[in-house]
Amino acid sequence: MITGKNYIGNSPSNLGTKSFTTFSPIENKENEWTFFEANEKEIENALKLADKAFKEFQKTSGTSRALFLNTIADEIEALGDILIAAYCAETGLPEGRAKGERGRTMGQLRSFANLVQEGSWVKATIDTAIPERQPLPKVDIRKMMAPLGPVVVFGASNFPLAYSTAGGDTASALAAGCPVVVKSHPMHAATGELVAQAIINAAKKTNMPDGVFSNLNSSGIEVGKQLVNHPLTKAVGFTGSINGGRALFDMAANRKEPIPVFAEMGSVNPVIILPKALHSKGEDWAKTYAGSITLGTGQFCTNPGLLFALNDENLKSFTKVLSEELLKIDPSCMLHPAIESNYSRNKAVMLKQDGLSVLANFEAATKPNFAKQTVVKVSGEKFIKNPDLHQEVFGPFSMIVSCKDEEELIKAIESMEGQLTGTIISEDGEIDSSSVLVSTLQSKVGRLIFNGVPTGVEVCPSMQHGGPYPASTDSRFTAVGIHAIDRWVRPISFQNWPNHLLPDALNNENTLQIERLVNGKLTKEVL
Repeated sequence: MITGKNYIGNSPSNLGTKSFTTFSPIENKENEWTFFEANEKEIENALKLADKAFKEFQKTSGTSRALFLNTIADEIEALGDILIAAYCAETGLPEGRAKGERGRTMGQLRSFANLVQEGSWVKATIDTAIPERQPLPKVDIRKMMAPLGPVVVFGASNFPLAYSTAGGDTASALAAGCPVVVKSHPMHAATGELVAQAIINAAKKTNMPDGVFSNLNSSGIEVGKQLVNHPLTKAVGFTGSINGGRALFDMAANRKEPIPVFAEMGSVNPVIILPKALHSKGEDWAKTYAGSITLGTGQFCTNPGLLFALNDENLKSFTKVLSEELLKIDPSCMLHPAIESNYSRNKAVMLKQDGLSVLANFEAATKPNFAKQTVVKVSGEKFIKNPDLHQEVFGPFSMIVSCKDEEELIKAIESMEGQLTGTIISEDGEIDSSSVLVSTLQSKVGRLIFNGVPTGVEVCPSMQHGGPYPASTDSRFTAVGIHAIDRWVRPISFQNWPNHLLPDALNNENTLQIERLVNGKLTKEVL
């Protein structure tokens, strides 16, 4: 049932006077639900309750947390059609996308459940004492990862499930032993409330402490600012724009006690098409990339916004087919009128840049909030000289950069900022002679793709979803896969600590029967 209320731990609350509604972009009208924005007292109560819950939650076993995470997945599934209906009403996305994202969200929760159930993720390391060592005895030192404390998670606009209320940030933080306070995204507050109810039901069923999870509504930026600045907040997770992520990062750094902000902030995901590939399969790749550019109305952080190639007849053929294929695709609905407005405005700004030529621009009339796909072209020289051409246009927009030779192509890649992904399209081993190009691209991205498209992020342990700034605020971490848990923990060492007081992961008996690095050797043996 959608109430429009906030959830302070297990308790619904609507103390504030400010309210708002969500919007159906496909129907171009407001949805029926009214939501109450969290006020200062509710923010204070949520974080105090999270801090209190942390004292108990951080001590729960991996088995208990696994049960909690699996039960959240069960409760989300049990919501059934009501969740799918709310998702579609607030996003304009089709039912198939909603069900696919729900499945991904549940899969993420279960993968973290498996991780903490097994337990080795704490990276237990033990160096035993050598009292007789000369000239000084060696002390006993043991190290493991421990949770940071209450985490604030910002829901993402483009993934109402997988990157929002019970998405990867929340799942990984709970797995680590950190209570979570979610700032629900105002564009899909109903979807967020239903998922919040599922998490709270799971918390009750598995006897988690009240305050292990809270969900706060907001229509603007004030609630988020208060959450980040609150002294009880110990870390922040964010998926969204560069401007938004950087603002949170700066805010957190300027606190009396600075805290980490793990922000994934978008990317233009450069694609390099090598000459042989352009010659032999240019038409095929053009059709493939027409689909990738328009997939999900271009509202993915991995949308291929830049295509690099050498300027020759093969590129002309490629651009012709890409343009034709792009215009065959029916435009689709964006997530919100504000997002469509931003897309149109940013595209218009880009089209005014010097040296840019339009190859394809969907001109026919569309329904309100539908995005018109566009592909443009610019020379490598112009691209290198004008950083404004490097910026993301969030939506079905892509730019072809025509370079005179490989040297200019390398310089164009060098001129770019950090990205989530970089792709190389190659044929018959031609990539073998492009080592400098490959290494240049590698220095700019978090994930290198060979003969594929960047859209589609596989949720698995080897996935790196993050990259050099401004793709993310810390390229050492990922927002996808089980290693996302590393963002919410810190290492702590115990020196000469009594065995009976050590955490189970570090005691002599290896109570958890996990793999540990003991005196430089990985083992599950007892000491």
